[in-house]
Amino acid sequence: MAPRAVVIGSGFGGLAAAVRLGARGYDVTVCERLDAPGGRAYVYHQDGFTFDAGPTIITAPFLLEELWGLCGRRLQDDVELRSLSPFYQLRFPDGSSFDYHGDAQRMRAQVEQLAPADARGFDKFMRLSETIYRIGFESLGHVPFESWWDMVRIAPDLLRVSGHRSVYELVAGLVKDSRLRTLLSFHPLLVGGNPFTTTSVYALIVHLERRFGVHFAMGGTGTIVQGLMKLLRTQGARVRFNSEVRSIELKGRRAVGVRLADGELVPAQVVVSDADAAWTYLNLLPPGTCRRWSPRRFERAQYSMGLFVWYFGTHGTYPDVAHHTILFGRRYRELLADIFQRRILPEDFSLYLHRPTATDPSLAPPGCDTFYVLSPVANLQGNIDWRVAAEPYRQAIQEYLQSSLLPGLGERIRTSRLTTPLDFRNRLLAVHGTGFGLQPLLRQSAWFRPHNRSEEIEGLYLVGAGTHPGAGVPGVLSSARVLDRVVPDACAVH
Repeated sequence: MAPRAVVIGSGFGGLAAAVRLGARGYDVTVCERLDAPGGRAYVYHQDGFTFDAGPTIITAPFLLEELWGLCGRRLQDDVELRSLSPFYQLRFPDGSSFDYHGDAQRMRAQVEQLAPADARGFDKFMRLSETIYRIGFESLGHVPFESWWDMVRIAPDLLRVSGHRSVYELVAGLVKDSRLRTLLSFHPLLVGGNPFTTTSVYALIVHLERRFGVHFAMGGTGTIVQGLMKLLRTQGARVRFNSEVRSIELKGRRAVGVRLADGELVPAQVVVSDADAAWTYLNLLPPGTCRRWSPRRFERAQYSMGLFVWYFGTHGTYPDVAHHTILFGRRYRELLADIFQRRILPEDFSLYLHRPTATDPSLAPPGCDTFYVLSPVANLQGNIDWRVAAEPYRQAIQEYLQSSLLPGLGERIRTSRLTTPLDFRNRLLAVHGTGFGLQPLLRQSAWFRPHNRSEEIEGLYLVGAGTHPGAGVPGVLSSARVLDRVVPDACAVH
């Protein structure tokens, strides 16, 4: 009889882990506390509009293709990925804009117009991003960091690419124009990091996007989730919804299954948690169990920001608005200090506006547009009462969008819903209501991050944003890929 594996959570990490375990001969059960799969990639259907709750940007599609290949299928059989150009339209408070492309010549031509004195520095950064990508993603992104010596081994490479410096420091040493510094350094925000403190290893995202492109899944990101569910069905796996895991059951210091909220025991020889890493260690194991990842250590840890997301649909369309638009506010460093250090709710903001109907009109009723706008905000370690602050903040964002990009927005809203850090805490069980778990600081990366094979409990494994290599769809999928290196083959489990 095949050994049993239970996966906690059905986000991208959990579903990818389940597929990989099923392909290696395990009898897999996925336990999901929500009523549908996806986790942060949950899908809302409201008034004829389809809203992807979380990830909207797909890069490194080969990681998905690999999962389909494990099941003898092709990704394109179930999911159509549409390549986007430009990747993003970036708008600055001085009225200038920049179309962020994968085409090196088009990018450089815009740099020469925006800041001609920085063209050579831009070229140097792009070359350095490629070098960092080859070290940080190709060589290390799928490797488990289980020993301090693993860090010692890569130290020379980290020093060579200035891994001890922040992304912004790296960029600022090469270009001078403030707008160019912003557009080359904002990427850590996509994985929960402050560009002014995130290790420069995350400059690899720039080359990752350039090499593989930025894609959108037709029908929304939820079609990828449904595709993964289809793979699991072909493997005979079980996915149980409305099944909250209350504890990981132990025999000595070995995981032997999970206990559900209704008291049911789901036995397993392998337990994989796609829950928030801090939640896993603080709430799913008996008090006093953890030595390295103790409550005190998580109290000292530094967490990513929270997310305020407003989903809305409009009567009529805005055909001049790009699929992805990033609107930078008048402050950059100071705004991020308000969010990450002071943890207050400032009056200004920077925004990411997603208009998926620019590529796929089927996500809205005929003649309508689907949007979501995301604002990075402080996590719940601050004193913001979102029960009071949410609607005024939404109104401020609406007024800004109406005056800058979406004229007449107030009269054209047809449907609306909000997500705040409270929802991330209460619905997704994210400690402090963060969007991405632990910050991607150097001292919270690789060996310093919760390991994919738990250091605390035998038979317990972690995937998702909170473990190595980190947040973002490629990082989360890669965390599941690491399991192939650390989970024993089914035939070796008794």
